[in-house]
Amino acid sequence: MSSQINDLPPGLAWGCGITAHDYADAISILKQKVFKDQHIPELKDHKENIDIRTLDQGHIVPNMKDPTWRGVWFPLGYE
Repeated sequence: MSSQINDLPPGLAWGCGITAHDYADAISILKQKVFKDQHIPELKDHKENIDIRTLDQGHIVPNMKDPTWRGVWFPLGYE
C-alpha cells in the first residue's frame, strides 16, 4: 500500500530526519511523534548515519533542529 503525499502529516514531503538508538527506536519515535500512534505507511527508504552536508542546504538544513539529540530533527514541529 503506498501513501500519497497529501495523506502524510505536514512537512513530510521532503522526508523525515530522526536521530535514534537504532532502527526500531526510530520507528517508535516516528509513530509517537509524527504519526501520533496512527498507522505508519510503508516506508520508501531509510538511510542511516546521514552527513548533513549532503542534505538540501536551501531548505532542509535551515529548517532542522540539532540532529545530535534523539528525536525528530526534520521537519520542525514534531517535538
